[in-house]
Amino acid sequence: MFMIDPYVLSEYIENHTTPADAVLQELYRETNLHVMNPRMASGQVQGRFLQFICQMLKPKNVLEIGTFTGYSAICMARGMDEDGKITTIEANEEYEDIIRKYFAKANVEGKIDLVLGDAKSVIPALSGPFDLVFIDADKISYPIYYDLVVDKVSNGGFILADNVIWEGKVLNSNIKERDTQAIIRFNQMVTDDTRVENVLLPVRDGLMMIRKI
Repeated sequence: MFMIDPYVLSEYIENHTTPADAVLQELYRETNLHVMNPRMASGQVQGRFLQFICQMLKPKNVLEIGTFTGYSAICMARGMDEDGKITTIEANEEYEDIIRKYFAKANVEGKIDLVLGDAKSVIPALSGPFDLVFIDADKISYPIYYDLVVDKVSNGGFILADNVIWEGKVLNSNIKERDTQAIIRFNQMVTDDTRVENVLLPVRDGLMMIRKI
């Protein structure tokens, strides 16, 4: 069997994807230089995918759970029409300066409402409905986030959840790590939920696309 080096494949994919512009490259570099766990940033390929999704769906109301340093929110905002709005929730207040700095540099701050706080407390107070929800926060809480947002998604609307392959750990149910168990539980609860239909895409670390029926 022909074996593919995942790093070589990743490089090939990046080389055949439209590059990020100067603002996103600067944000990505600053995130890697000054922020813990910089790999949590969406990056070139996933960022372009999120932009395309918004260009196709043309959502008016988007909810993002987990802003990190703002890369994914910028990409989605760029794919939305001028009357589109993103509510993005970030638990770590230390990221606020870099988030707002690059929202302004990307000229998308008018489209994005940054909410600092615990998403589990923030989401119940949001009215919705949301045409698109992007979940990319603490993995242990994925099942909770899903339960909180699914009824706030419009019929025909979508939920995207990142890191659902979790470096392949989801293939081993014997792993007791809480993050892994939560992702396994999340993937199964989505698959079993008759209110939605879903497809798991091998984009980066796995992206679950869920459509509310």
